[in-house]
Amino acid sequence: MTTRVRHSLARPWDGRAELGLAVALYALYELVRGFGSTSLTLARAHTADIVALERRLHVFGELWLQRAVDGIPAVPSVLGFLYMSLHLGGTTAALVWVYRRRRDWFPLLRTTIVLSTAMSLVIYVLYPAAPPRLAGLGFADTVTSAAHVNLTSEALGSLYNPFAAVPSLHFGYALLVGVAVAALAGRRVVRVLGALYPALMLFVIVATGNHFLLDAAAGGAVTVVGFWLARRLVLARNPERRSCIFVTC
Repeated sequence: MTTRVRHSLARPWDGRAELGLAVALYALYELVRGFGSTSLTLARAHTADIVALERRLHVFGELWLQRAVDGIPAVPSVLGFLYMSLHLGGTTAALVWVYRRRRDWFPLLRTTIVLSTAMSLVIYVLYPAAPPRLAGLGFADTVTSAAHVNLTSEALGSLYNPFAAVPSLHFGYALLVGVAVAALAGRRVVRVLGALYPALMLFVIVATGNHFLLDAAAGGAVTVVGFWLARRLVLARNPERRSCIFVTC
């Protein structure tokens, strides 16, 4: 059974099957992410621990950054739009591109996303944490005020868990996409854009008040672990390629 599963993971599937898996995974993600109940008080207590750790590490600068950005005309609206569009849109576009252009590497990306998402869901349930905009620390809800999308409305609240801030899969997915594009693209300009993409996402999620730096670090760590596990599963039938990342050996 293990051999059969590994063989299935190691190959790209039919496009419809891949799409079906993506839809099912996203539906499960939203369902489990909102599983159980937690209070704003508990979520804020966990966030207070994150802020305290950032202060000890001397990296707590998110509030300063947001206030600096909010003073620039039109930028908050652009960042709000990017926050709402890049996570799913950018990730989907990158996966479609890899599937069509570098299909041999698609199973590795797909399996990394599945594994990192599964690990993140467990953490969301065990460690609910409020995003900066809900932490009561003076952060603005840029997406609501500038992009006019109320993330705390009853309609959107029924679709996602507002206390699923740690780890940040916005950054985790962006890290995976950025590395993949930087390594697999043929044109230099595209590779450079891929390398810059995680930094752009980090700026967006922090400046809009949706994640702390440590949230992003946790998202990156989960994705790296997911990638390591995926390599062992996907490349099990081809051990000599384990030394590769996304380049042809």
